[in-house]
Amino acid sequence: MPLSPGLALWLAQQGHDAVHALELGLARASDKVILERAQEEQRIVVTADLDYPRLLALTQAEGPGLILFRLSLILE
Repeated sequence: MPLSPGLALWLAQQGHDAVHALELGLARASDKVILERAQEEQRIVVTADLDYPRLLALTQAEGPGLILFRLSLILE
């Protein structure tokens, strides 16, 4: 589940260097491509997509960092 571009905007307004995949032209990019781009730019991926932890584990890469929201817990 992709997170809202509004979250990236809010983080940027709070002083963080945050961009959404849409802003980077990655709206239709695969999870793998997004992870590669984040690693290249030394960014942290903020997501609710459970595929990202698995992909990171399979690549055995040291990054990028990952923040995973479990939205079902938030909505309950």
